[in-house]
Amino acid sequence: MSMKNKLSTDPYKGVRDFYPEDMAVQEYIFNTWKKTAESFGYEQYGASVLEPADIYKAKSGEEIVNEQTYTFTDRGEREVTLRPEMTPTVARMVAARKRELGLPLRWYSIPNLFRYEQPQRGRVREHWQLNVDLFGVDSVEADAEIISLAYQVMKNFGAKDEDFEIRISDRRLAPANYFDLSKEQSEKLTRLVDKRTKLPKDLFGKGLVEIMMDDTKTKVFLKLLEMKDFNTYAKWIVENSKNPKKNSYPGMENIKSMIENLTRTGIKNIIFDPEMSRGLDYYTGMVFEIYDTDTANRRALFGGGRYDDLTSLFGGDKVPAVGFGMGDVTIRDFLETHKLLPILKSATEIHICTLDERFISNAEVLAAKLRIEGMTISINLTAKKIGDQIGWADKHRIPKIIVIGENEAKTGKYKVKTLATGEEKDLAE
Repeated sequence: MSMKNKLSTDPYKGVRDFYPEDMAVQEYIFNTWKKTAESFGYEQYGASVLEPADIYKAKSGEEIVNEQTYTFTDRGEREVTLRPEMTPTVARMVAARKRELGLPLRWYSIPNLFRYEQPQRGRVREHWQLNVDLFGVDSVEADAEIISLAYQVMKNFGAKDEDFEIRISDRRLAPANYFDLSKEQSEKLTRLVDKRTKLPKDLFGKGLVEIMMDDTKTKVFLKLLEMKDFNTYAKWIVENSKNPKKNSYPGMENIKSMIENLTRTGIKNIIFDPEMSRGLDYYTGMVFEIYDTDTANRRALFGGGRYDDLTSLFGGDKVPAVGFGMGDVTIRDFLETHKLLPILKSATEIHICTLDERFISNAEVLAAKLRIEGMTISINLTAKKIGDQIGWADKHRIPKIIVIGENEAKTGKYKVKTLATGEEKDLAE
């Protein structure tokens, strides 16, 4: 191949290469996710990245299916999609074996997901995501457990309460429900509100008028979106709703009880936000999002909610479910913004240096013995000078070295040197 036609070293647009230092951060994020999920009693599961396209056409939403998926026809003439999210997959898995699995189920996974969208801060075309789901319990306690787990993930990353806020709402309490709108109007309004923060104010207002066809309704709707106090919002609904059963407002008691539940367990950075609806069509009740409060990164980090209807798409009875998904890109942005990324050490504990190439065989024998004892060891295989070998170990964040020369080869006695302090100890110590 000529130099003129050489291949690019750039990765595919919107995906990332993970060099060892990036992989160390990724593993730290994954391990924190796993530790937190398992501390709540959740079990890990997995599935293929390939799914039939129909699974997303049925419920995820038109925008995802038509604009954001990697969908293709395979050699068997089947329409296949690289999964853009995990929830339809886990719903399919539960529906397939729900009679033998033993509800309730507490499951988590860390899948990689694909969406064809414009790469920008916080958004790429392939990412990894913690998915946590609780199946088989239809109660405010289940909703609160999922939010508590999400809160604990943030705390285990070192976040303080003032670093983030938990915004909660309920699809059944959405402002759009209290106006005389057609199903089509209501769906359009929900999607428009979900994009509000990304649209210019005048463009959002224009979109509202076009959907609601009424300036007065539009003004009232905007007023409702700004009500962040749950009691104020609930009072307006009771006083203005046409519902004849004054004590029957789906979702109202659930939100009230959940706020009380979370506050009782020490979670107080909660905000009621009627504006939030989440963009996916399968949510049926409570929804929530975790927001970064730092002005340098003020945005939604992740979220989730209740989706009781999804398993019924595969036939049979509904299985109540609630969960969330937390992406690796947005949480890394959060950790960097708040200076919470730890200094990560190499997985290698000791690098064995050699004063001469003759001693490489001695290094190999010593390394084999130490590995049997459970230590992680690398050895020098080059003719580099000893200073360069030590410099290499330091650059690769290996904390300790052993140097093998004539004396060490004869006696079989070695010293372990800690590079940060210069301290030396006999290997047997």
